[in-house]
Amino acid sequence: MTVNELLPGAGRRPWAGLAVLCLANLVIAVDIFVLMLAVPHIGTDLATSATETLWIFDIHGFMVGAFLITMGGLGDRIGRRRLFLIGSAAVGLASVVCAYAPNPEVLIAGRVLLGIAVATLPPCSLGLIRTMFPEPRRMGVAIGFWAGSFTVGAIVGPVLGGALLDQFWWGSVFLIAVPILLVVLVAGPASLPEHRNPDAARLDLTSAALSLATILPIIFGIKEVAHDGWGLTPVAALVVGLALGVVFVRRQRRVTNPLMDLSLFRNRAYSIGLGSLLTYAMLTGATLMFVTMHFQMVAGLSALESGLALVPGMALSTLSVTLAPVLARWVRPAYLIGAGLVVVVLGLFLVTRVEPTSGPAVLITSFAVWCVGSGFVLAMGISLVVGSVPVEKAASASSMPQISNEFGASLGIATLGVVGTLIYRAQVELPAAVPAEAAVAAGDSLVGALTVAGTLPPEVAGPLVGAAFQAFNSGLQTVATTAAIILAGLAVLVVVKLRHIPPLARQDAAPEPESTEDSGTGAGLAAAA
Repeated sequence: MTVNELLPGAGRRPWAGLAVLCLANLVIAVDIFVLMLAVPHIGTDLATSATETLWIFDIHGFMVGAFLITMGGLGDRIGRRRLFLIGSAAVGLASVVCAYAPNPEVLIAGRVLLGIAVATLPPCSLGLIRTMFPEPRRMGVAIGFWAGSFTVGAIVGPVLGGALLDQFWWGSVFLIAVPILLVVLVAGPASLPEHRNPDAARLDLTSAALSLATILPIIFGIKEVAHDGWGLTPVAALVVGLALGVVFVRRQRRVTNPLMDLSLFRNRAYSIGLGSLLTYAMLTGATLMFVTMHFQMVAGLSALESGLALVPGMALSTLSVTLAPVLARWVRPAYLIGAGLVVVVLGLFLVTRVEPTSGPAVLITSFAVWCVGSGFVLAMGISLVVGSVPVEKAASASSMPQISNEFGASLGIATLGVVGTLIYRAQVELPAAVPAEAAVAAGDSLVGALTVAGTLPPEVAGPLVGAAFQAFNSGLQTVATTAAIILAGLAVLVVVKLRHIPPLARQDAAPEPESTEDSGTGAGLAAAA
């Protein structure tokens, strides 16, 4: 029996259009996870420094986060199908640029273009789903399929990317998107309806530019301090970023249709829910980067084996995301988020037990455990954010979870990535026999140490690799410990501050009045679920 038979009335064209949207969403997920597996190969081939590696990772998320809302408004103006197809073509072209990048600078530039292009897809996709499936029941099913396609990409991406990395050069993982997007571009015009909003709000490109002008100098300053210490350039960058941040906040308070509605943060459920999602993405995103590098460079797994090592965790995360809304009918959302964070902390604690000689089993188990908890944090955190605001502001709030995820992961990689790098540089003890020029590269990162070791005699390479493994492992343990401590504190904060919000089954009962700013949260959560 087909979906159209189960839910009659929509016709075949909307479901065909939904399949096109799902393909594009799958590409986004694949891109995120294959890059983590490709980083050791990129570092070896392009001789990237530790700072360049972090930029390759995090610049994409900053671009997506900065342009997501703007692209939603642009789609309303020029047509959602048109922008979706333009964005899909741009993602394909940017992927080709990344695949054939001859140096780190071109790869970083390609990642910038890729992030801007990807920002067009989610808002246009959700807008088109609402147009194709106006009836709430079919819309809910369609959104479920669309969200599920991301999960499929998260599971398939590491496996497919790992298989390609074992057989071809690192750029091949970026080319996964190209044939899929060609199908999207061929099928999209016939299966997707066009939709414009003649009353769309004016695009606030100034705010989007200010958000980037705030965060990028701050991240640049942090990375430069880690690389060269305190100096005029990083201090100036930090000051400029903070000053522009003040300008950004003032503008959001002044304009009629702000990029970020600061008034929503007066709602405790909204602000703590969004903060939880941001903090979770920030801490676990950085830790996962170190975990995937450990799989290949320390545990000695192939790229394919590393991809397969992530699959159990991804599958368990899918199950917990599905289970969380069911439990939320009887269990308070604060307790579900708190319990989820405790499970994540347990998984991170297991990461701190990893040693260079532990083998991959400990990390595979650790990642699987924290993924069980992640489903509760993500599902209920999104419900809190979307369901705790007035209906007239739901559109503005609905984009914030994805923005917090993109910015959070990038911020985590930029900041905790720097912490891990500093730990490595401080603790790596290079053998005296390593030549001075080679010692510079070996002392910068694990990738540099392994590259240098390949040029040295075994009696020197062995001790060098052992020292590099130990230093990298110390960085991993420090990052995981930091993440676990902060998330444990966040669990307590969520339970204490949001425990008054009732389960969904009691949506008609008013929540205990801890703050008048939280009024309506229970009913909003029911609607969001």
